[in-house]
Amino acid sequence: MMITMIRSAGSRLAIWAALFGMLTCLPALSTAASTPLAVVATTPAMGALVRSIGGEHVEVTVLGPADRDLHRLQARPSMMRALRDADLLVSVGAELEVGWLPAAVRGAGNPRLTAGDGLFEAAAQVPLLGAGAPADRSLGDVHPSGNPHFHLDPQRFVQAGRALAARLTQLAPHQSAAFAAGAETLAATVAERMPAWQRLAARSRPVLQYHADADYLLDRFQIDSLGYIEPLPGVPPRASHLAGLVTALQARQGVIVRAAYQPSQPTRRLRSQLGWPVLVLNPEPATDAGLAGYLALIEHWLGALAESDRGRR
Repeated sequence: MMITMIRSAGSRLAIWAALFGMLTCLPALSTAASTPLAVVATTPAMGALVRSIGGEHVEVTVLGPADRDLHRLQARPSMMRALRDADLLVSVGAELEVGWLPAAVRGAGNPRLTAGDGLFEAAAQVPLLGAGAPADRSLGDVHPSGNPHFHLDPQRFVQAGRALAARLTQLAPHQSAAFAAGAETLAATVAERMPAWQRLAARSRPVLQYHADADYLLDRFQIDSLGYIEPLPGVPPRASHLAGLVTALQARQGVIVRAAYQPSQPTRRLRSQLGWPVLVLNPEPATDAGLAGYLALIEHWLGALAESDRGRR
């Protein structure tokens, strides 16, 4: 009888000890489940994509400023510090960041970003315009994988968002429902706005770009493209090239588009000789943009193009 009582007391003590151990572990488990993923995005558009899908479950650092040419950044210690502790690196890919991102990743020394689930290239998730171009630097700053500036096409942005939701789920399975909801909200919001965007696009003049930044937007919304001021990607135009553009386009009506960081002198010369308005439109949203900032970017571009007949800018 005494032995049975001792055994019973011992069992109760073991049960209580196990329960106490489980209870003490709960705060740690809860903290782990609620800790946001540390995500580094190479561009403001990629930052907006991550925030659109991840919401409060991601903490985003953006490497490239919105007002700079993202082809021509340099690897900096601040980039390496951000990458060192990242759970995920979200890049555009398609050679856009080839001049600076590999050096920054090497300097960070974070093995998660070089293998497995820690690297997400958004351009690899969508069909790209211009894929298969010759990999010949004599032809300028070419991208054999295709034009990397796909984010100005809202439909491709949605497609990349769905793929990103799946990747985030691999890293944080307990938040899978939240990531799926983020992707569906993005898709539904874009679908809701497409008719109004298409009406704006129908009012646009044909577009002459400085660089091929807006090819996807023009293609998606069926806006005529008149080519590029650059004779080759990344190569500044000479006077002879500008004269050739004037000769080829002087009988047309159009609008000239450049980013704020692209040179203004060629567009001023074309404006004076063609009489076309010039729009200064940056291809990236604000550095801290989320879904609302991305939608505002598309709205701003299409609204500006729709108003291009109202005078010079």
